[in-house]
Amino acid sequence: MATIDKFPMLAEGHVMLQKLLKHLKEVERPENVEAIEEARAHGDLSENAEYHAAKERQGQIEAQIADLEDKLARAIVIDPTTLSGDKVVFGATVRLLDEDDKPITYQIVGETEADAKRGRISYNSPVGRALIGRKLGEEVEVVTPSGDRSYLIDSVEFR
Repeated sequence: MATIDKFPMLAEGHVMLQKLLKHLKEVERPENVEAIEEARAHGDLSENAEYHAAKERQGQIEAQIADLEDKLARAIVIDPTTLSGDKVVFGATVRLLDEDDKPITYQIVGETEADAKRGRISYNSPVGRALIGRKLGEEVEVVTPSGDRSYLIDSVEFR
Protein backbone atom coordinates (compact mmCIF):
# COMPACT_ATOMS: atom_id res chain seq x y z
CA MET A 1 0.00 0.00 0.00
CA ALA A 2 1.46 3.35 -1.01
CA THR A 3 2.01 6.02 1.60
CA ILE A 4 0.61 9.45 0.98
CA ASP A 5 3.13 12.19 1.58
CA LYS A 6 1.87 15.11 3.57
CA PHE A 7 2.24 18.57 2.09
CA PRO A 8 3.32 21.10 4.77
CA MET A 9 2.34 24.73 4.34
CA LEU A 10 1.60 27.85 6.32
CA ALA A 11 -1.98 29.06 6.76
CA GLU A 12 -1.52 31.85 4.21
CA GLY A 13 -0.26 29.34 1.64
CA HIS A 14 -3.32 27.15 2.28
CA VAL A 15 -5.63 30.13 1.76
CA MET A 16 -3.75 31.08 -1.43
CA LEU A 17 -4.21 27.58 -2.87
CA GLN A 18 -7.91 27.58 -1.93
CA LYS A 19 -8.41 30.93 -3.70
CA LEU A 20 -6.60 29.70 -6.80
CA LEU A 21 -8.70 26.53 -6.86
CA LYS A 22 -11.90 28.54 -6.49
CA HIS A 23 -10.82 30.87 -9.33
CA LEU A 24 -10.07 27.93 -11.62
CA LYS A 25 -13.41 26.26 -10.88
CA GLU A 26 -15.63 29.35 -10.88
CA VAL A 27 -13.98 31.61 -13.46
CA GLU A 28 -11.52 29.86 -15.78
CA ARG A 29 -13.41 26.58 -16.22
CA PRO A 30 -16.72 28.30 -17.18
CA GLU A 31 -14.91 30.75 -19.50
CA ASN A 32 -13.20 27.81 -21.18
CA VAL A 33 -16.52 25.97 -21.62
CA GLU A 34 -17.87 29.08 -23.35
CA ALA A 35 -14.79 29.23 -25.60
CA ILE A 36 -15.28 25.57 -26.57
CA GLU A 37 -18.97 26.16 -27.38
CA GLU A 38 -18.15 29.25 -29.41
CA ALA A 39 -15.44 27.40 -31.36
CA ARG A 40 -17.83 24.48 -31.98
CA ALA A 41 -20.30 26.90 -33.54
CA HIS A 42 -17.72 27.74 -36.21
CA GLY A 43 -18.21 24.39 -37.88
CA ASP A 44 -15.72 21.72 -38.92
CA LEU A 45 -13.84 20.72 -35.75
CA SER A 46 -11.04 18.85 -37.53
CA GLU A 47 -9.48 22.09 -38.79
CA ASN A 48 -10.71 24.45 -36.09
CA ALA A 49 -7.64 25.87 -34.30
CA GLU A 50 -9.76 27.77 -31.76
CA TYR A 51 -11.53 24.57 -30.77
CA HIS A 52 -8.27 22.62 -30.40
CA ALA A 53 -6.69 25.44 -28.36
CA ALA A 54 -9.74 25.63 -26.07
CA LYS A 55 -9.75 21.84 -25.59
CA GLU A 56 -6.02 21.92 -24.78
CA ARG A 57 -6.64 24.72 -22.26
CA GLN A 58 -9.46 22.64 -20.76
CA GLY A 59 -6.98 19.83 -20.12
CA GLN A 60 -4.55 22.25 -18.48
CA ILE A 61 -7.26 23.69 -16.24
CA GLU A 62 -8.45 20.24 -15.18
CA ALA A 63 -4.87 19.15 -14.44
CA GLN A 64 -4.30 22.29 -12.32
CA ILE A 65 -7.55 21.66 -10.44
CA ALA A 66 -6.58 18.03 -9.76
CA ASP A 67 -3.11 19.09 -8.58
CA LEU A 68 -4.47 21.76 -6.24
CA GLU A 69 -7.14 19.43 -4.85
CA ASP A 70 -4.44 16.83 -4.19
CA LYS A 71 -2.16 19.32 -2.42
CA LEU A 72 -5.03 20.65 -0.31
CA ALA A 73 -6.12 17.12 0.61
CA ARG A 74 -2.59 16.28 1.77
CA ALA A 75 -1.98 19.67 3.41
CA ILE A 76 -0.69 19.97 6.92
CA VAL A 77 -1.18 23.59 7.95
CA ILE A 78 1.53 24.68 10.37
CA ASP A 79 1.30 27.78 12.55
CA PRO A 80 4.86 28.86 13.41
CA THR A 81 3.66 30.89 16.41
CA THR A 82 2.77 27.62 18.17
CA LEU A 83 6.35 26.36 17.84
CA SER A 84 9.41 27.12 19.96
CA GLY A 85 12.97 26.02 20.56
CA ASP A 86 16.41 26.55 19.10
CA LYS A 87 16.11 23.96 16.34
CA VAL A 88 15.30 24.88 12.72
CA VAL A 89 11.98 23.33 11.67
CA PHE A 90 9.33 24.07 9.06
CA GLY A 91 7.94 27.58 9.62
CA ALA A 92 10.99 28.88 11.50
CA THR A 93 12.50 32.23 10.63
CA VAL A 94 16.27 31.81 10.64
CA ARG A 95 18.89 34.54 10.72
CA LEU A 96 22.16 33.39 9.18
CA LEU A 97 25.57 34.98 9.03
CA ASP A 98 27.59 34.28 5.88
CA GLU A 99 31.40 34.01 5.64
CA ASP A 100 31.63 37.84 5.76
CA ASP A 101 29.29 38.06 8.81
CA LYS A 102 26.64 39.56 6.54
CA PRO A 103 23.19 38.66 7.93
CA ILE A 104 20.52 37.02 5.81
CA THR A 105 17.09 35.97 7.03
CA TYR A 106 14.95 33.16 5.66
CA GLN A 107 11.64 31.65 6.67
CA ILE A 108 11.34 27.94 5.92
CA VAL A 109 8.03 27.47 4.03
CA GLY A 110 6.24 25.06 1.70
CA GLU A 111 7.04 24.65 -1.97
CA THR A 112 4.08 26.72 -3.16
CA GLU A 113 4.89 29.58 -0.77
CA ALA A 114 8.59 29.97 -1.56
CA ASP A 115 9.72 33.39 -2.73
CA ALA A 116 13.45 34.00 -2.25
CA LYS A 117 13.07 37.73 -2.93
CA ARG A 118 10.82 37.92 0.15
CA GLY A 119 13.15 35.74 2.22
CA ARG A 120 10.91 32.68 2.05
CA ILE A 121 12.62 29.45 1.00
CA SER A 122 11.20 25.99 0.50
CA TYR A 123 12.07 23.28 2.98
CA ASN A 124 13.09 21.29 -0.14
CA SER A 125 15.55 23.91 -1.43
CA PRO A 126 19.28 23.26 -0.93
CA VAL A 127 19.48 25.86 1.86
CA GLY A 128 16.19 24.69 3.42
CA ARG A 129 17.31 21.05 3.47
CA ALA A 130 20.66 22.03 4.98
CA LEU A 131 19.00 24.07 7.75
CA ILE A 132 16.20 21.71 8.85
CA GLY A 133 17.14 19.99 12.09
CA ARG A 134 20.12 22.25 12.81
CA LYS A 135 20.41 24.25 16.03
CA LEU A 136 21.20 27.80 17.01
CA GLY A 137 24.95 28.44 16.85
CA GLU A 138 25.67 25.62 14.38
CA GLU A 139 27.67 26.19 11.24
CA VAL A 140 26.01 24.89 8.10
CA GLU A 141 27.62 24.03 4.78
CA VAL A 142 25.28 24.38 1.82
CA VAL A 143 25.89 23.13 -1.71
CA THR A 144 23.98 25.43 -4.07
CA PRO A 145 23.92 25.74 -7.85
CA SER A 146 25.98 28.93 -7.50
CA GLY A 147 28.63 27.23 -5.34
CA ASP A 148 29.27 26.07 -1.79
CA ARG A 149 28.27 28.40 1.03
CA SER A 150 28.91 28.40 4.75
CA TYR A 151 26.51 29.96 7.25
CA LEU A 152 26.29 30.32 11.02
CA ILE A 153 22.79 30.03 12.49
CA ASP A 154 22.53 33.30 14.43
CA SER A 155 18.89 33.10 15.54
CA VAL A 156 15.81 30.89 15.22
CA GLU A 157 12.42 32.53 15.67
CA PHE A 158 8.83 31.41 15.30
CA ARG A 159 6.57 34.23 14.20
